[in-house]
Amino acid sequence: AQDHKRVGEGDTGPNTGGMGAYTSPTIVDDQMRDWLVNHIMRPVVAGMKVEGAEYKGVLYCGLMMTARGPMVLEFNCRFGDPETQPILMRLESDLVEAMEASIDGRTSDGDFKWSNDAAVCVVIASGGYPGAYEAGKKITGLENAGKLDGVKIFHAGTSNRDDAFYTAGGRVLGVTARAAELQTAVERAYEACAKIAFEGAHYRKDIAGRALKKN
Repeated sequence: AQDHKRVGEGDTGPNTGGMGAYTSPTIVDDQMRDWLVNHIMRPVVAGMKVEGAEYKGVLYCGLMMTARGPMVLEFNCRFGDPETQPILMRLESDLVEAMEASIDGRTSDGDFKWSNDAAVCVVIASGGYPGAYEAGKKITGLENAGKLDGVKIFHAGTSNRDDAFYTAGGRVLGVTARAAELQTAVERAYEACAKIAFEGAHYRKDIAGRALKKN
């Protein structure tokens, strides 16, 4: 998945926890995928084994693709946010079963079945984020947005009281859509975003924009 760290369109403004992400089967070609697995992921796992660092769970590798090739930024023992939302939209096998297989030590690549669809997540943030922001703003339109085909709304900084949702963090919602084509997924995600409202809400309008221009 490709994350979008900057708060503003065109990758401008300060860094955030992530303002959106997209994924598709062609985000990297097979040659690059094999290189990443064989030169980064497998050596790391092999090194952990040599050191006796037994680990069962998610191993997340953050990379930057540069003119000199892929550069490792970080490893995390957790899912990435907001990368995971679109990635898991493409997962067709059971996530719980996959996690249980990992615990039992029987997970292999064949345990995961993936859709050939694309998916995109657009983060709706509180006014002022990533700086100081106000919480407690009532959120409307969630039900209508969630009814759109292929759309799921992932809650992040929200709270629920009196049968209503309110903002409770900087990154409030991850509006995520899946479709056969990336263009369609992007359109659906932004259609859903347009139905959601709260005071100060803002989101980037160019998530996956570079990928669409390449296509």
